[in-house]
Formats: sequence, structure tokens, C-alpha cells
Amino acid sequence: MTVLDARTLNRATLARQHLLERGDASVPEVVAHLCGMQAQEPQEPFIGLWSRLTDFKPGQLDDALIGRTVVRTHLMRRTVHLVAADDALAWRARHDGMLRQRVLGTYRRELAGLDLDEVAAAGRAVMADQRPRTMRELVQALEERWPDPPHRALGELLVAALIPMVQLPPRGLWHRTAGVRNLPLTAWLGRDIDPLPADDDDPVGRRLLRRYLAAHGPAAAADLRTWCGLAGLPAAIKAARDELVVFRDERGRELLDLPDAPRPHPDTPAPVRFLPAFDNAILGYHDRGRIIDAPHLGLSVAGHRAVLVDGRVAATWTVRDRRLHITPLRPLTASERDAVHAEAQDLTTFLDEDIEHIRLDTQD
Repeated sequence: MTVLDARTLNRATLARQHLLERGDASVPEVVAHLCGMQAQEPQEPFIGLWSRLTDFKPGQLDDALIGRTVVRTHLMRRTVHLVAADDALAWRARHDGMLRQRVLGTYRRELAGLDLDEVAAAGRAVMADQRPRTMRELVQALEERWPDPPHRALGELLVAALIPMVQLPPRGLWHRTAGVRNLPLTAWLGRDIDPLPADDDDPVGRRLLRRYLAAHGPAAAADLRTWCGLAGLPAAIKAARDELVVFRDERGRELLDLPDAPRPHPDTPAPVRFLPAFDNAILGYHDRGRIIDAPHLGLSVAGHRAVLVDGRVAATWTVRDRRLHITPLRPLTASERDAVHAEAQDLTTFLDEDIEHIRLDTQD
């Protein structure tokens, strides 16, 4: 069985994430291809799209949100994701159990004894007037009936698990600061959520697997599980196995992939790219060694924005005091520093935040 080293896996990831070469797809198309983008920090997807698309303009994502072709919703790993509207409807039922389990795992004591179906029905009844509400407003409408659970616990149960919701614009629009107003997904899109088929081979899971591999493969079953948060996918993987090719990584893990998916030569040049916080190019794997070194794994879950140099996380970046501040994680060569600075200049133009200086630190 062919063994794929970390560099080969890196180039495959970059190619499928549109980080090896910027693409010209529309915003809804690239969001769908990526299987969604983490979006708990509302402005971060703009940076992720700028790094992936040629001539990306913030208004393109604004138009997609306002036009309801992409939505902000709790989905993979119970985190807020920017996802294509069709995917939100197709995938939500498959994620319901996981979303409930994760909220209950966080607030097990506070929510003990609640009849979840009863709470969900009451919440849907409140939202039936299709009036957008904050999480607090929704909980206040129900607190006479359930006065004991803390507002935060009951609110997260309703909004992040029991009732499929979208976070409405202007939340998530370019350079807009807005609180979260929720509306049921079906009310916002005017369509029903796809029911979960009862087939033994889990067709929704099979489609999810293939979509994940198109954006993240080659990957192990553990990588898929880490990305989506779903534990019950063995049947889908078993059913799809004959449609896939199999490799191993240097640790001996079995890697699955689509036969015709791009796997560039490991020596393919990789340009400098600036990634937003919590980008799934890093977080979408159980084994993140293909793109980030072990000593720096904590950065990927702590909200640090990353700079890719030769395809790997080599620096972090932030904007403060009107300065784009870049902190290398390893010594950079003169040519690498030049490439980082050039991409940083383009980024400052895109951010349009009156940035006066680019500070690139050195590491001896």
C-alpha cells in the first residue's frame, strides 16, 4: 500500500483548500466545496476567502449572506459555521444527535431532568411568529415554564441543539458589529430540512464523507470524526469503501481518498498564505501534522491567525495599534521574509483598516 509522507499530504490539502492556487469560484461555490468555514469570529471567513479566491471582494460574502445562499449556523463540532444553504438543510438532521450530546455534556447538571422534546416544542412555538430573537429573548419567553436552568444553559440547548437556527445579518457582514439574532433555518430559507433516511448504509454520511475527502483528503476516519464531531460514521465508510482509494501515512494509519482527487507532487511550490483564526485547513484533522508542527498545535485552537510558509504554519499574525504584526515560529530565510512581507502588503490593502506598518519580527 502506498505510503504518503507529510509533505505529500500537505500539498494535497493545500490544493483542495484553494491554498496552493487561488480559485475563481463564487463565494457559495467555494463555501460548499470547503464543506463550510468556521465562523464563530464573524469577520474571519472574509480573510479565509481572500486567501483562497482571486479578486475576492467582501461584498461578495455580504451578498451571499443577505441573499440566503450561505448561512451562519451551529453545525460541525457544535461550532458556528458559514455553510452553503443547501448543505445546512441536507446535513442538519445528521448532526442533531451530536449537537444535543455536546450541549448536554457541557451543562449536564444544569439541564438534568428536562424533557428535551417538550423544551424543543415550546421553543418552536415561540419562534413560530418568525420574529428574530436573541438567545436571551427566547429563554425569557420560556422561563416561567422552566425557571430553574441558568439562561445560558437553556439558551444554548435551544439555539445550538434543539432548534436549527441561523444567525441573521447584519451579524457576519463586512466591518459590521452586530449581536446574534436567531431565526429558524426553515423560516429563513423557506424550505424544509432534509429528513434523515433510515437506510443501513447511511447515505447522508456517505455523501458527507465524499465531500469531506474532496476538501480535506486523503484522510483517516479519525480525521473525519474530528472535523464533523460525528461518531457514528463507520457504516458510511464501510459502504463507500469500494468507491475510494486507500493509502497509509508514515504512522501506519489508513487514509481514504477519492480516486480522481488532486494529489500534487510534494515538491510543488506553495505560496505564502495568511489564514484566519480557527481555519479548517488546520482544525479539520485529528492528525494536524501535515500542516502544523507538534509544538505549535495549541495555537490552532487558541484563536491565533496563522501564516503558511512553504505550506506549513511558520508564523502567527494579528492587527493591533494600526500595525500588521507577524511573529515567526521559526527562523525565516531572506526570500521567505520577502514573500511574507509581499503577501502582508496585499492583506493590508484588503483589510482596509488604516494599517500604517507591517512589523515582521525575527527569530534567531
